[in-house]
Amino acid sequence: GADSTAVGFEAMFTNTTGCRNTAFGKRALKLNTVGCDNVGIGLNSLCANTTGDFNTGIGFASLQSNTTADSNTGLGYYALQANTTGTQNVAVGSKALFTNTTADNNTALGVGALNTNTTGASNTAVGLNSLVLNTTASNNTAVGFESLQANTTGDANVAMGRGALELNTTANNNAAFGRSAGRQITTGGGQTLVGTNAGCNITTGTNNQV
Repeated sequence: GADSTAVGFEAMFTNTTGCRNTAFGKRALKLNTVGCDNVGIGLNSLCANTTGDFNTGIGFASLQSNTTADSNTGLGYYALQANTTGTQNVAVGSKALFTNTTADNNTALGVGALNTNTTGASNTAVGLNSLVLNTTASNNTAVGFESLQANTTGDANVAMGRGALELNTTANNNAAFGRSAGRQITTGGGQTLVGTNAGCNITTGTNNQV
């Protein structure tokens, strides 16, 4: 492919007409055929990519399973490793968005952020292990160490502060601002909690404001 650079064993091995690609490392962009404007740096980075464009994988096995998806960025060990067709995702940190497969428009910044997400879309996780157990839930925002850590399928929650909504699992539409705000809530939805430890005794109630 025109204007492409490949350095390493089997780097960009099957490339045909893919252009402006950069591959550094063993099997980086190995299966790419016509995909353009991709960057794979590190062992197996973007290894399975065939026709996906505008992807950047930097780090061991980053975006390793990506096939046809476009416009993803994975920076770090195993970042976005399982992604196949999910588009416009950003993962920065070891195993950030590790199991994401087909979900779009997620942003994970921090080690383990959105680690187990598979098909949940439009989530934002900033901080170590924020939204780490999220699987299929969408439209969540977690900022802070272990914020929304236990969330699995709860949608449209906002947690800002260390441990905010930490134990929330399936509840929807909660907003917690402050360290450990709403930490004990598991399934109660529609809460608005502001301040350190706000609503610390609430577990399953709904539509509280503190």
